Amino acid sequence: MRDLVWRQEELLRIFLGHSDRLHGEPVSDLLLRKARDSGLRGGTVLQGTAGFGAKSVIHKSSLFRMSSDLPVVVEFVDSAQRIETFLSTAAELLSGGALITREVIFVLDRGKK
Repeated sequence: MRDLVWRQEELLRIFLGHSDRLHGEPVSDLLLRKARDSGLRGGTVLQGTAGFGAKSVIHKSSLFRMSSDLPVVVEFVDSAQRIETFLSTAAELLSGGALITREVIFVLDRGKK
């Protein structure tokens, strides 16, 4: 049995609203494409079912009404240096209301196939 090897990486999270757009395109899609083009290891867009932000307004969908601004979280994983470099690209796409967090994580290294 192989020993487990853990690699230290960073997780970048960007919290947006579903209605956040730039030039008519969802900011989450733009961020994902830019991250891929920048060579980041991985990225995921997560659609929330409810949430609130700085103005404390709860956004959620219900059976009779769909919220126009459900929460969206975009996550990226890579080395601290590559995340730091990507942040300047991301900042160009974000308005002042986006919340951005970074944290150190450990990723199981399964080797290259």
